[in-house]
Amino acid sequence: MSMTDTTTAAAQVVSVKPVVLPAPDRGEDLRVRVSAPATGRNLPVVVLSHGFGWSMDGYGPLADHWTAHGFVVAQPTHLDSRTLALPPDDPRTPLIWRWRVADLTHVLDRLDAVEAAVPGLAGRLDRDRIAVAGHSWGGQTASMLLGARVLDDAGRPGEDLSDRRVSAGVLLATPGSGGADLTPFAAEHFPFMNPDFARMTPPALVVAGDQDRSALSVRGPDWFADPYRLSPGGKSLLTLFGAEHSLGGIVGHGAAETTDESPARVALVQRLTTAYLRSALDPGDPAWPAACAALAAEPGPLGRIETS
Repeated sequence: MSMTDTTTAAAQVVSVKPVVLPAPDRGEDLRVRVSAPATGRNLPVVVLSHGFGWSMDGYGPLADHWTAHGFVVAQPTHLDSRTLALPPDDPRTPLIWRWRVADLTHVLDRLDAVEAAVPGLAGRLDRDRIAVAGHSWGGQTASMLLGARVLDDAGRPGEDLSDRRVSAGVLLATPGSGGADLTPFAAEHFPFMNPDFARMTPPALVVAGDQDRSALSVRGPDWFADPYRLSPGGKSLLTLFGAEHSLGGIVGHGAAETTDESPARVALVQRLTTAYLRSALDPGDPAWPAACAALAAEPGPLGRIETS
């Protein structure tokens, strides 16, 4: 369905938290923040996975913008959130990456409950247009629903956790390949950081900062472009000039993690991710090619776009 069925200019939004989704096998019920436009029908859905330690309360600059431009945004709080204070010796810790993926799937499984939790949202979701998004560790989490896998010690791809309900993704500052590209500390403590992007076939926008140098990798900022370069075609890469891991401040205004604060850069990420999601979920929507052309025409642009 066309995005003309939803509002494309900034609109009033309704946000509800926590939406509690029972999850008895998880040890903690899944708490989710759900935000939706106050009006409009046939609304596409974005499930947004936070970075390490964050929660459903983070990423307001993105979640609020997407919602105001026609998307329903669901933000689960993963078990690594500082708000849960999971002890390091908790038996769930070794597979917490796997619980993260399950959280996103659980949101999709319980869309009826998500819809019912927001006053006036019933019957307004378009369940044929679903995207996942994530920042940092959340980017790896989101990539798994798009078909990325974790390689085992022998280099064999692990379990396929992809979800056919997901049509597209936005991967922000997402870690790249593992193995020799990891520091010894990362290789020892984070064995799940060994992704295989070869089966990540749905369209996705990868966003990377050209000054994002991770303490987990022996490589430089190009490491964060791996989800684009090591996956099948049909992807786009937005490289942000001067951006570090927070990409100007997408995690939250004034957040301590923001070492490269730039309202202009955040505004660019807002504008381009919104355009990408519109076109990726509705191929007839010209928002993405128009946004690419506009960026290329800007004097002194804040980034560049590549496509595969």
